[in-house]
Amino acid sequence: MWAPATVSGRLSEAEAFVRENPELAVTAVLGAAVVLVSAYVFVRGRRAAGDEFRRLLAEESEIAVLMHPNPDPDAMAAAIGVSSLADQLDVEATIQYPGQIRHQENRAFRTVLDLELDRIDHVSDLAAETVVLVDHNEARGFAGADGVLPTAVVDHHPGDGRGDEFTDVRTDYGATASVVAEYFNDVGAIPVPPDKHASETEGDLVLSTRAATGLLYGILTDTKHLTVGASEPDFASAAYVYPGVDQDQLDRIANPAVDAEVLEVKARAIAGRQVEGSFAVADVGGVNNVDAIPQAADELIQLEGVSAVVVIGERDGTVHLSGRSRDDRVHMGNAIESVLSEVTNGNGGGHSRMGGGTITPEVDPTGESEPETVDRDGLADALFRAMAGDV
Repeated sequence: MWAPATVSGRLSEAEAFVRENPELAVTAVLGAAVVLVSAYVFVRGRRAAGDEFRRLLAEESEIAVLMHPNPDPDAMAAAIGVSSLADQLDVEATIQYPGQIRHQENRAFRTVLDLELDRIDHVSDLAAETVVLVDHNEARGFAGADGVLPTAVVDHHPGDGRGDEFTDVRTDYGATASVVAEYFNDVGAIPVPPDKHASETEGDLVLSTRAATGLLYGILTDTKHLTVGASEPDFASAAYVYPGVDQDQLDRIANPAVDAEVLEVKARAIAGRQVEGSFAVADVGGVNNVDAIPQAADELIQLEGVSAVVVIGERDGTVHLSGRSRDDRVHMGNAIESVLSEVTNGNGGGHSRMGGGTITPEVDPTGESEPETVDRDGLADALFRAMAGDV
């Protein structure tokens, strides 16, 4: 051990060195700072996302879990998971959404799992200042949505949206439900079997049967039963939640009664399809249930020899498009986006395998003229060109 005098002498030498070599001293300090910051980032980066998310939730008293407009099973499943985790941390969570829940599968998901979902029309309807976006990364679909700064974003879709404190967008995952399931696994939550109560399960946190059933169905629907767009984490998440799944509820969600109009629209799509090579476009005309349009697209893509398809329908003057692709040459979201970007009031996009869009009527505010009609034949031709890469 150094004697006090020796230590004092070395300190004096160090002070002299700093006075004579200020640039070297500054460089040394900056170097040390870089090492410390790098070490902090490394340790933080190794911390599981689920632990980070849990810590974030635990600091809040109430949150609004916001789904995208017209939420599907993946969005609802992710919202159930976030809400369930928040509840166990004594945080009040309200699941909210704009738009409607119309598809029979989505309605069955909500009914069978007995979900409390709050519909909103305006930003003032949000239940809390702390907003967690699930299955989308930018709020949309209600008045004032562009002014929402979410605290957290959990998603698997590409986009530029970010959370103020937490952002987890995994575009290599097939479903947001897989991400949320992974959070539960990260924090050591034990899935509760359907024949047991949460109190019988060891551990501070659990994955309830309802959350497990919802998360598995969300994973299955967004990956077409783990056959399209699924990655290794999707399989791992499905395996993790499986012990807690209620098979009867899963079957009831997956096999709801089918609306008669949906069957009729599917039949019109099949009978009236136009085919060019392996691409198909079907105009089903007017519909009462716009969710029949994507379901018709799901049906058409199953036809032998068809590798990409777009179904067109209309309700209340708005033209709706829904596309599917199993052709590596056709990025369906980009194809529809490119076509509708050239159309007045057209808006569209999506994934490589799935896309959609709308064309809203341009109404004369004076009421002196009728809204312009969409050239549906020209629209079909443009879609064929886009699918063929001629854009």
